Amino acid sequence: MKKVYVTRAIPEVGIALLEEHGCEVDISSKDGVLTKSELISELQNKSYDAVLSLLTDNVNSEVFDAVPSAKIFANYAVGFNNIDIEEADKRGITVTNTPGVLTDTVAEHTVALMLTITSRTVEGDWFVRAGKFEGWAPMLLLGTDLKGKTLGILGAGRIGQRVAHIASRGLGMNICYFDVKQNEEFEKEYDAVFKASVQDVCKTADVVTVHVPLLDSTKHLINKEMLSVMKNTAYLVNSSRGQVIKESALVEALKNGSIRGAALDVFEDEPKLAPGLTDLKNVVITPHIASATEETRGKMAEIASKNIIDFFDGKTPDNVVKK
Repeated sequence: MKKVYVTRAIPEVGIALLEEHGCEVDISSKDGVLTKSELISELQNKSYDAVLSLLTDNVNSEVFDAVPSAKIFANYAVGFNNIDIEEADKRGITVTNTPGVLTDTVAEHTVALMLTITSRTVEGDWFVRAGKFEGWAPMLLLGTDLKGKTLGILGAGRIGQRVAHIASRGLGMNICYFDVKQNEEFEKEYDAVFKASVQDVCKTADVVTVHVPLLDSTKHLINKEMLSVMKNTAYLVNSSRGQVIKESALVEALKNGSIRGAALDVFEDEPKLAPGLTDLKNVVITPHIASATEETRGKMAEIASKNIIDFFDGKTPDNVVKK
């Protein structure tokens, strides 16, 4: 019987698939992220054949050493920057992820963040709850229309393209973008304008939304320099990876009015936030829930489990990650 360790409780549909396949499944009893020492200790309890890990697990050589019997780590996430892929390759360990399934969900949350920050919805909620609402007023909490404005997309992958679809077709926004690879089909579909650099997008857009993976080249992609070239009426949205933005620089830009607002679902040193971020009214913050729908999280569990099952059956999983 194959043994699988799951580093935190996930939707039952994924566990059921593994058990139906005859696997013995152990799930962390901690309702929280396992520390490195806790994870290593758990993995040393049995000779596990597979580990179903989460984005919050830091999987490196120490973890691999703790469970040499495990030849597949199935990451319950699209991202995989939490796993040392190069080290896994050296050891002949297969790493998989769960791409595609959360495209629509993350795109919808991204647009929700855009609408929330530009319409000042959260500020309005606070205003009413504080008992300050005394009736309609012509100058109360004026926001920004999105129709006719330019959305700048950094990273025109699946999610970036879906955001463009909603913003262009649904909200009447113009689209410009930067990606490491120009996409003529994307340009034709949404009348999108390719920009030669991240800086060009930041200079042009009324809303900048970030959809890039976390790589050495994208860490702090949005920094003091990039924030300084944005319009002082512009907004920044991030539902990709927290470390793509230099958070302290963003706090300063929001404080001094270099940009009008920001909406974030991810953070540089998650779950910690940069000092001063929560004091600002011109920022909307959500707790890394862009993919948090019952449908999507359940499908992610299915995909992660199926990756393990296919591996056990001698097949190449559909979602193998390569360096």
